[in-house]
Amino acid sequence: MRLKGKVAVATGVCGGIGQSIVRKLVDEGARVVAVDLSQDSLDELKAGYGDEVTVTTADVTNYQDVEAMITTAIKKYGQVDIVINNAGIAFPKPLLDHDPDKDFNAITAVNQKGVYHGILAAGKAMQKQGNGGVIINTSSVYGNMASELSFTYNVSKAAVDMMTKCAALEYGPQKIRVCAVAPGRVDTPMLHQYKDLGLWEHIRREQMRDEFTTPEEIANVIAFLASDEANCINGTTVYASDGFENFKYPLKSG
Repeated sequence: MRLKGKVAVATGVCGGIGQSIVRKLVDEGARVVAVDLSQDSLDELKAGYGDEVTVTTADVTNYQDVEAMITTAIKKYGQVDIVINNAGIAFPKPLLDHDPDKDFNAITAVNQKGVYHGILAAGKAMQKQGNGGVIINTSSVYGNMASELSFTYNVSKAAVDMMTKCAALEYGPQKIRVCAVAPGRVDTPMLHQYKDLGLWEHIRREQMRDEFTTPEEIANVIAFLASDEANCINGTTVYASDGFENFKYPLKSG
């Protein structure tokens, strides 16, 4: 149990990867404050756990909400050791069809601003505690590669990678590590949007193993990065993509 005695806060827990993160953290001995927007979905998640999981709603685009979720962890469990900024959204659409408010501002607010809020609130709390900590941000392979239909998503994840580097540098003297995980194509409801576009089998065949990465595989990487075994990994985006970023194919041919 690599995380025994640790307290973690994780956002975006009701999505495919988020649920797996909570389960893996608990399996590794952590107590978890699980955060999302929907109280009903959180109540459903909570039903599978005991006192080791506390649920609370927060809008990561609102800094006061993010501060409150950190405070919840400290009040409930006495400390915060790990913060996982996992909340993210995506709406596949060609760039020329964009509505700026919906297709840029809304996605940027969650994927980029939300991570910034988590980095800042976690850093302040961990600095005050004085015993370090770990912040893990969910990035994407698309933060480092171009793709069709996902302009804003890619831009926001590139920002996550840079925020990870810069925060790690500034937080280093406080013994606070900051890392990111870059999943490739993971079999989650977010990816299932490509079924409606008729691209599901196309993108599946692009994978090296001819199958999508599972949420559990991403959660395994996050749990490792949160552990003391990963103490030498800092300011780095770890790719968990089955090598997908090395093999670029267009979504459409012709």
